[in-house]
Amino acid sequence: MAAGARHMNSGLHINGGNNMKNKKSLGQNWLKDRDILIDIADHASAPDTNVVVEIGPGLGTLTSALFQFFEQVIAIELDDRLAENLPKSFPGKNLRVVHKDVLQLDLNELNLPDKYVVAGNIPYYITSPIIQKFLHVGHKPQKIVLLIQKEVAERLAAKPGDYSILGLSAQIYAKVTLGPVVKREFFTPPPKVDSQVIILEPLENPLANETTMSLIKLGFSAPRKKLAGNLVSGLRLPKEQILAAFATCEINENARPADLTIDNWVALEKALIKH
Repeated sequence: MAAGARHMNSGLHINGGNNMKNKKSLGQNWLKDRDILIDIADHASAPDTNVVVEIGPGLGTLTSALFQFFEQVIAIELDDRLAENLPKSFPGKNLRVVHKDVLQLDLNELNLPDKYVVAGNIPYYITSPIIQKFLHVGHKPQKIVLLIQKEVAERLAAKPGDYSILGLSAQIYAKVTLGPVVKREFFTPPPKVDSQVIILEPLENPLANETTMSLIKLGFSAPRKKLAGNLVSGLRLPKEQILAAFATCEINENARPADLTIDNWVALEKALIKH
C-alpha cells in the first residue's frame, strides 16, 4: 500500500449483495477481498484529486475502498438493480450514481472538476472502448486505473516485439504501467482467467498523431506477416519505395509490425507520407 493510505473500516456494509446474481451478459464478476480492493483504490489515488469516476461499481465493494481516498465517487452503473441498490450502502457519503452505459455517456453531463481519476473493475469486452474513450476525451483524467484480464493488461503494457494495435494506441496517449495481479479465485463467480491492474496516466502531448495511428493500423492488417508487404498492399506503393523508407528509418526490411517502436512508426510515417 502506498504512503498516505487511509485506514479502511473493518466491515463492508453492502446491502442486498447476497440476493443479487451476477449477469453474465454484463461480464459481472465481483471482487470482495478487502486488501486487494484497498490496494486498487490506493493505486487510483492522485495528488489534489478528490473525485473519482467509478465504472461498473456493482455491489459497491471497490466503491467502499475508493471512499478511503476520495471525497466523492461518481459511479456509472448500467445494471438497473445495482444502480438502485448502491446508494443504500453508503448513507452520508458523497456518492452520485449515474444509471447509464459508460460508452454512451456524454462526460460533459458529469460536470467533472479540473482534476479527477477513473477507476473500475471492468469486463474484457469493453476494455478497449473505455480506455479509448477516456484517453481521447477533451477533459482527460489524471489517471485511469482498471482491473482487467491479465492477458489484456500485458498487451497494453507490451514492449517492442510484442506490440499490438491495442498497446500502441494506449502508449501513444498515456504512460502505461502494470499493477498487481489478482488471481481468479478472489472473484465471485470466479472467471476463467486471472486479472491485473493497469494504470494509465494520459500524456499532455501524444507521442504520435492520427496519421501515424492510421499507418499503424495498416501495418497491423496482417500482424504475423512482414510489415513491408502489409504497407505495399495498404498504401499501394512500390515495394522499392517502402524499403527505401525502411532504410532511411533504420528499420529491418524483414520486420513485423510488432517489432517497431513508437518512434519507428513516427519516423516511418514522415518518410512515407508527404505532409
